[in-house]
Order: sequence, then C-alpha cells, then structure tokens
Amino acid sequence: MPLSPLRLLHLDEYLAVIDKPAGLLVHRTALDAHEDDAAVQRLRDQLGQPVWPVHRLDRGTSGVLVFALQAETASALGVALAERLTHKRYLALVRGWPADDQGTVDHPLARDPELPSAGQPMLDAQTHWRCLQRFTVPVPTHPQFPDTRLSLLACEPVQGRRHQIRRHLKHLAHPIIGDANHGKGPLNRALAAFLGQQRLWLHAERMQLQHPVTNAPLTLEAPPGPEWARWLAPQA
Repeated sequence: MPLSPLRLLHLDEYLAVIDKPAGLLVHRTALDAHEDDAAVQRLRDQLGQPVWPVHRLDRGTSGVLVFALQAETASALGVALAERLTHKRYLALVRGWPADDQGTVDHPLARDPELPSAGQPMLDAQTHWRCLQRFTVPVPTHPQFPDTRLSLLACEPVQGRRHQIRRHLKHLAHPIIGDANHGKGPLNRALAAFLGQQRLWLHAERMQLQHPVTNAPLTLEAPPGPEWARWLAPQA
C-alpha cells in the first residue's frame, strides 16, 4: 500500500518543513533495523530529491521537523541550532498538577540517555515551562485515589539535548504521558486504555528561525492533531 504524503508546512528551494506524525522515525537506525518507513526516505521520495534533517524529533513526538534541500543549507542551520538562534515550543501532557504555574528546569543531562549517567559528561540544559491547563480524569492509577491528575504544559527548551524535555519533566516529577523510557508504565497503560490511543503525548508545535539564505524570519507551526482536542478545549 502506498504511504500517505507527509504534510508540508513550508517548501522553497532551500527548505522543506513537515508535520511529522507520531510514531514515524526521522531516519532509519540500527536500533529499529526492522523498520523501513522513515521521514527522510518518505520525504525524499515525495519531493524527488535528497533531503537533510537538520534536527531530530523522537519517534513518538509529532510536529515541526525541518529539512534542508542542500548540504550547505543543512550546515548553516546546524550552526544556528548550535548557537541557539532558533526558538522551539512543545506541548506536553504530563502526570500531576505542578505546584506553580510556570518555571524553569535547570538540570544538567548526560549526553546519551540510553546509557548510565555515571562516567558521562554532563551537559548544561534548561527548559522553560508553563502550565496551560489542569485536568482530572476518572482513571484510578493509584490505590488511594479514584482519579488521576494531568496537566498540559508548554515547554521551551533552551538547548536541544536528546530527550531533554522528557528527562526534565521526569526530573520535575511530572513525566510525560506515554513516555516508555522516562514515565510510568502502569499509568501509561491505564490512560491509553481510557483514551483509546497509545502515544507519547509530546508535540513540537512551533519553531522560529531565520531563513539560512534569505535571512527572513520564519515561524513554522504544526497545529496539534485531533487527539489533542480534549486537552486544548477551554475548561468550564
């Protein structure tokens, strides 16, 4: 069966920006050797030309993903990312209610989240967050409580460390729902059954950058999918 085209958010002769579906790899890896489908190959075939991903999104994360259409453009965007000249905003559905309405997690992270932290270099990392809404759902995930508290957060990472938002929200004691690596398995399974959907509830909603060739400011936005509607609706 032919794969569905990726949704393009922006396309010119230098850049292609897509709304990456949750569950799609950015590129094939040895860790997922059985998986043939990946955004790089699908977009290359869709556009009929080579593409270079200039940043990464975890497989489970949906939203804004930027590709360069020339190697030189990829290098220029890589410099912009390294020098923190871009701005990103994510939506995250998390366990619990934060005590404050906003804050910053300032917590160094080991370079590779797949390995033990001991012996690894610890990298500077900050993530700003703001609580958009708080919810209670009728799912008993703790023997002492008949309901479960959830919150919708807007998160803005200063750097782009691997799993930065996921690890920082775990450090905050508000892990992202559906996070198999940094979250709670029983909670994730109970909420997946209640919602009728299993996914990592993390969405790259917006990215702002300067076009690497024209220098024009770009605001790239991927509206959250329909599964986010219940969390974005105004609360009575």
